[in-house]
Amino acid sequence: STGDTSAALAAYCAAATIPAIVFLPRGKVSIPQLIQPLANGAITFALDTDFDGCMKIVQEVTEKENIYLANSMNSLRIEGQKTVSIELVQQFDWEVPDWIVIPGGNLGNVSALGNGFALMAELGMISKLPRICCAQTARANPLYLSYTRGFEEFNPVVAGKTIATAIQIGNPVSIKKAIRALKQLNGVVEHATEEEIADACARADRTGLFTCPHTGVALAALFKLVARGVIKSHERVIVISTAHGLKFTDFKMRYHQNQLEEIVPHLANLPIEMPADYSAVRDRVLSEIDRVAANSPTPLSEVVIEGKERER
Repeated sequence: STGDTSAALAAYCAAATIPAIVFLPRGKVSIPQLIQPLANGAITFALDTDFDGCMKIVQEVTEKENIYLANSMNSLRIEGQKTVSIELVQQFDWEVPDWIVIPGGNLGNVSALGNGFALMAELGMISKLPRICCAQTARANPLYLSYTRGFEEFNPVVAGKTIATAIQIGNPVSIKKAIRALKQLNGVVEHATEEEIADACARADRTGLFTCPHTGVALAALFKLVARGVIKSHERVIVISTAHGLKFTDFKMRYHQNQLEEIVPHLANLPIEMPADYSAVRDRVLSEIDRVAANSPTPLSEVVIEGKERER
């Protein structure tokens, strides 16, 4: 796992009293991602390799030993994941969205979405299929490269270091199933640079969300597709968030501190440090309010200071 699946597996196995074995790429997952399987008692191995190297070991271990494979290479795992598509439509009163955008690394989610929508169409539960966009980081984009060649061939890549660590995968195990799903749903594949990912996260956070970098990949892809006119302004789009930003607080803080390599943080926001002097603080508060109001897409009609409304 690159972190998130192992956390879910470890929690379930702990509750069900099943021994869990987790392989993680050493130094390539966040502390919150690492601590979850450890806290739940999983037998956790930190291997000196990347996700693709871990996956090779997992395949060999589960083939030769009596150990159940919980990775998305297991078709039963995809069967469970496909319920996401059913829940999406159910939550929208059985109206199918025009687009679904989802980040892709090992590509199990894309495969599962395709299976779920195909099942609903076959059963007559829905009358149309959505289009899917699989979003990848430009530093680990083998599916995107295959898409640009019409899926005529697929070549694994060596995944480069990226802030979207959970999808830092160069040889996804669900590649064939993902391509089949994308073809079935008239899907597209887009990729995003590190700066596009980081800024997309910050842009979403300014709306009250707290996004992980992988969701940032999907949002960056959405912004690019809208800008190119591939996704129209009247179309309903669902972006699937695959983790929570609280697992990536180090990335969040380093963005706002301008400490991420090759990334200019256009929406950085840091604490304002100044003496505890009322007059100085008051003047700075009011100047910051004016600055925010000037940059706000809609004027601020009122603000709250110490519980009292101040009309603007």
